[in-house]
Amino acid sequence: MSGDPAGPPAPTAPADSAAPEPPGGRVAIAVWGIGVAVYFVAVIFRTSLGVAGLDAADRFHVNAAALSTFSLLQLLVYAGMQVPVGLMVDRLGTKKVLTLGAVLFTAGQIGFALSPSYGMALAARALLGCGDAMTFISVLRLGTRWFPIRRQPLMAQLAGLAGMAGNLVSTLVLAPVLHEVGWVAAFAGSAVAGLVVLVPLTLFLRDHPEGQAPPPAARGGLAFVRTQIARSWREPGTRLGLWVHFTTQFPAMVFLLLWGMPFLVEDQGLARSTAGGLLTLVVAANMGFGLLYGQIVGRYAAARIPLALGTVGATALLWAAVLAHPGARAPMWLLVTLCVVLGTCGPASMIGFDFARPANPPSRQGTASGITNMGGFLASMTTLLAVGVLLDATGDDYRIAFSSVFVLEVLGVTQILRLRGRALRRERERERAGAAVRGTGRTPVPSRAART
Repeated sequence: MSGDPAGPPAPTAPADSAAPEPPGGRVAIAVWGIGVAVYFVAVIFRTSLGVAGLDAADRFHVNAAALSTFSLLQLLVYAGMQVPVGLMVDRLGTKKVLTLGAVLFTAGQIGFALSPSYGMALAARALLGCGDAMTFISVLRLGTRWFPIRRQPLMAQLAGLAGMAGNLVSTLVLAPVLHEVGWVAAFAGSAVAGLVVLVPLTLFLRDHPEGQAPPPAARGGLAFVRTQIARSWREPGTRLGLWVHFTTQFPAMVFLLLWGMPFLVEDQGLARSTAGGLLTLVVAANMGFGLLYGQIVGRYAAARIPLALGTVGATALLWAAVLAHPGARAPMWLLVTLCVVLGTCGPASMIGFDFARPANPPSRQGTASGITNMGGFLASMTTLLAVGVLLDATGDDYRIAFSSVFVLEVLGVTQILRLRGRALRRERERERAGAAVRGTGRTPVPSRAART
């Protein structure tokens, strides 16, 4: 995908050295595809509770707040692991981190299948969240190491699309299997997928193209950690990326991960099959919009902020229409529209990485991606807990419970508007510096911003 001359080019990342641009091509697609397959399985496991929320409540005899703790703990572990995982990716490389992640999330899924008590099930979901946390940042790192800069926004969206495909498998495959064969067989059987992806991962995945190994990571223990985090956070593009991710991702995540099915069945009076179809619609819309957003951002960098804010506005408008609709239940056309609009949340959250990526050199991509990725999951975790607590406090009043969505959206939009000017100015400065170097024909030298 080449940049359109009618619009500004995609911003370029600061370089650590004069290393050639990644080649792309068939080998890159094959290696990247292995990493994406691992992420695909991780998302199946992550979202499996979303189609089994009511079954989990019955199995472990818990109320709404306790049920939300499953997803809350999983997301808490996931969010808390993002920066450590980013540091691990920058220091150890993609293959080692992905392999460890696959082992952990597979063990967590097996443990969840066999847990006889609520406490053990919580521990299993925490283990799953730890392994899951290691996948997406690793896949993003593969994209930056194997594909040219102009392709990277699309590859990031395609990775997110693969995650949505995993969500689709949970909805279309795991849900009916669960009701046919039971809890243990369904969850333990799904864990086999984790063992399957470990084979190509350990045999064939490579961190980078031949001859393009990154410089060795700096040593120094805590000093390395502090430096990576501080330099990544210092970039306004990293902070803007975090808040874009925070504000756009969580409405759909909360809906798909736990509360969508209970809301549609218990509050809107839909049959489980109809509710499952609407959850599937969210995933399908996400996949379609992912391709669209990736193409737009790759061609028109200036479209990032309008796309992100437009997604937040549309999401807020549709949630307000559903929750404020007179009568006990919203009409089907309105629920369908809500689910289509929720499908834009995932692709919009990927725009956060399109701010963080050009703001940081390759040696900090993992750390910067971890900081960015933490945003949406912190928002999701907060909303999952708020909805559960409000449901218990109000006697299952979903209108009040889901109104918590608007509070976090206002906070996120405020931060996006505050940071966008600084982040975009830094990008323009970096682009002008890069153009000046290219015009002289000299070897690119990392700027002070890139070095620090």
